[in-house]
Amino acid sequence: MSSLLRLATAGSVDDGKSTLVGRLLYDTKSVLADQLDAVTRASVDRGLSTPDLSLLVDGLRSEREQGITIDVAYRYFATPKRTFVLADTPGHVQYTRNTVTGASTAQLAILLVDARKGVIEQTRRHAAVLALLGVPRLVLAVNKIDLVDYDEETFTVIAKEFTDHATTLGYAEGSVLAIPVSALVGDNVVERSAHTPWYSGPTLLEHLETVPVAPDPHDVAFRFPVQYVIRPRTPEHPDYRGYAGQVAAGTVRRGDEVVVLPAGLRTTVERIDTADGELEEAAAGKSVTLLLADDLDISRGDVIAAAGEAPVPTDELGATLAWLSEKPLRPGARVLVKHGTRTVQAFVEELSTRFDEQKLSTVESPETLQLNEIGQVRIRTAEPLPVDDYAVNRRTGSFLVIDAGDGTTLAAGLVGAPLPVLRSDRDVVSPGP
Repeated sequence: MSSLLRLATAGSVDDGKSTLVGRLLYDTKSVLADQLDAVTRASVDRGLSTPDLSLLVDGLRSEREQGITIDVAYRYFATPKRTFVLADTPGHVQYTRNTVTGASTAQLAILLVDARKGVIEQTRRHAAVLALLGVPRLVLAVNKIDLVDYDEETFTVIAKEFTDHATTLGYAEGSVLAIPVSALVGDNVVERSAHTPWYSGPTLLEHLETVPVAPDPHDVAFRFPVQYVIRPRTPEHPDYRGYAGQVAAGTVRRGDEVVVLPAGLRTTVERIDTADGELEEAAAGKSVTLLLADDLDISRGDVIAAAGEAPVPTDELGATLAWLSEKPLRPGARVLVKHGTRTVQAFVEELSTRFDEQKLSTVESPETLQLNEIGQVRIRTAEPLPVDDYAVNRRTGSFLVIDAGDGTTLAAGLVGAPLPVLRSDRDVVSPGP
């Protein structure tokens, strides 16, 4: 079992995501005394008699004033069994782009619904985004169960509707768990609730501590986007040539044979430098400087990859886009594609399909992709890019689409990533997370 779990929360506005996260932090004693004092004072200022635990997460002043989450808030906490990195994402439709950001590295997502409202449009939209991003496990937290008098039938109906929807999106049996909770009073969050004797499953924290998770990025082939070429040319280091960056995936060891892409030049790793000295190996997430055995022409944007498992650079990307801009996408649009540390000019050759996450169907050859819509495209880039399929490597199988005029982010792109297709009510084809 992994000692680290990356998770994200999602759900509609006012479903209680921040309160649930605050409850997790509070009940696992992951809150410092001064943080709790600040939250208590802020709660009193708002006329509350008890601390509003959502304020432990809603750190921006504008968020506290509006009582909503605007940005992605990252929190770190731990129990004796596991360490957690949690991304609390916004619920508003216009902030779906932030949900994409928060869930992009998640191994599990907690999707909240209000027990009084059940599965709504935004619930289905978030489930589709999570499936598209390949988040392998979902927890449906049926929150505010206390406001429906802990009714078992209400919970059962909501859980079945969502599980059926998730199955249609490609989630396998056992990868989705529904839990009745009350974030406000703590039912089934950390402690088991006496109000739900009909529920025999784990509490939320018990599940988070024991659920098997997908392999970390260091278990896949080595990828290293070059961020900066270091050449001091000083009397102490006259011939030093190092390639700085962060290991995006896999592990590199001294002596490994590597290939530099897109040129395809082969060499070996002679040394791995850090600010704290040399290393024998470096895994995903580690920032290092690589020194190679041969003096090659390498620049920012190149990718150093494992020689035996290197991708083939291509200038044509078949990909799925989560469109994040109010400016619609139309075929023929000229854009920039940012993959790793390389940004190249590109244009959208074809808009193949648009996915309707509410009806679980596709629209062929749509005229546009609008804000928060998901679709498949074919993009031609001015230079070949060493991309991986997103299903194989989430780090190097993803990219950003950028407006060439003002530099704003237009879309998150996933190489490959086929969409689920509903042929009929009983004939569903989907890729699975």
